[in-house]
Amino acid sequence: MRILVSGATGYVGSRLIPRLVASGHEVSCMVRDASRVSAQVAGSTRSVVADALQPESLAAAMEGIDVAYYLIHSMSASGGDFQKRDWLAARNFAVAAQQAGVNRIIYLGALASETSQISNHLKSRHETGEALRRFGPPVTEFRAGIVVGNGSVSFELIRYLTERLPIMICPRWVITRTQPIAIDDVLDYLVAALQSPESTGQVIEIGGATIETYRSMMLTYARARRLRRWLLRVPVLTPRLSSYWLRLVTPIPTSIARPLIEGLRTEVVCKSTRSAELFPAIQPMSYAAAIEKTLTRTLPDHSLTATVLSRPAHVFIRRDGILCDVRQAVADASPSKVFFVITRLGGANGYLYANSLWRIRDWLDRCLGGVGMKRNSGRAPLNKNDHIDFWHVQDLEADRRLLLRAEMKLPGRAWLEFLISPQPSDRTLVRCCAWFEPRGLLGELYWWVLYPIHILIFRGMVQAVCREAALRRHQQADTAEAR
Repeated sequence: MRILVSGATGYVGSRLIPRLVASGHEVSCMVRDASRVSAQVAGSTRSVVADALQPESLAAAMEGIDVAYYLIHSMSASGGDFQKRDWLAARNFAVAAQQAGVNRIIYLGALASETSQISNHLKSRHETGEALRRFGPPVTEFRAGIVVGNGSVSFELIRYLTERLPIMICPRWVITRTQPIAIDDVLDYLVAALQSPESTGQVIEIGGATIETYRSMMLTYARARRLRRWLLRVPVLTPRLSSYWLRLVTPIPTSIARPLIEGLRTEVVCKSTRSAELFPAIQPMSYAAAIEKTLTRTLPDHSLTATVLSRPAHVFIRRDGILCDVRQAVADASPSKVFFVITRLGGANGYLYANSLWRIRDWLDRCLGGVGMKRNSGRAPLNKNDHIDFWHVQDLEADRRLLLRAEMKLPGRAWLEFLISPQPSDRTLVRCCAWFEPRGLLGELYWWVLYPIHILIFRGMVQAVCREAALRRHQQADTAEAR
């Protein structure tokens, strides 16, 4: 089918597109900024620049489309009334789809009990579905509660609170019942709807295999991360106060936190069995299984650094529970010479910069019962699975990449990665990425206490690698000239 995915760079859209492409569909990505589409997605899809709040931009996006996915919301936008923007965007999209002869719209909305007082955020998601049905072609509307997966705002809220706060003073909404669903199950439903004409015109509630409370979700997450947490419930925290508190302890903006908190007071449990009747092959996983799958991920995650350019020299990234400090510089030498220098770091050669600080780290690690810097494999050549000091060579690609996993004592997991990219005039971009997945509050404190030292060490080491590689190039050139 010819499919349009709106909100293509959003959390759900960016994960849905690869599945649609893998299923053989012809996919168009509707975005407001084409530069935000990753190179991998851009290579297998067509990008169309359009804005649902600008009706005149939608006609070209809808041309020739069979099915359009509507994955847009305005809650994160600044200024104005997000409910009004959501309704206008849905109406414009539906009208354009109807005029272009689109057969169906598939929409992912929000699950909420019809019998309870729902928040403005949840009400807006329902009104969006009504606008799509009123002005556009037939609609398949899925309604989901908390989506469990790295990058989901509602899940990241649980992650930040549980990781950072050993003791939590919680409002009454922590005992509200909810039915969280794994992102993989959401994607299964969205893709399966294409082959289910019976789902057209239906409102389908989807949820995981278990019913939880926000208390049980945080405690389940804590157990999976081997963290001890205490939750103390008090009746005096209003949504406004809770949103301000969240802004202090998490990076989630108040403009997003407050609507989310207001929505947490609403029971979010599936009342209909329509999803099982229409999609019997999909068996949603439990919340505990979704947590395990979410936390069992491949690290480092290069999607975090995919858009980092050769400038500026320093970039700090924080996302999905991962911290990454990127240092980069251009060496006046070929990739092979840079790689030669990098693969000889450590051991008797030292780290070319601040070796005294590395020796202090060695002493501290041995005091804590760690391996220290006494393990050194044969250095010529360096191979995958070798051990250098307190590093394990996790991956190695000649003249391209060296990935070292830290085996020192840490309150979390850490990697040091060198990426090498050829540049014009036989020069090389050297990128050093210090990755860290902190575990609990101690992990956070560890990172920020040592961050000034990391700035000094990694910046100096990258510059020293570039100087050493350039020196070797000039020495080789001088030797050749002398001959």
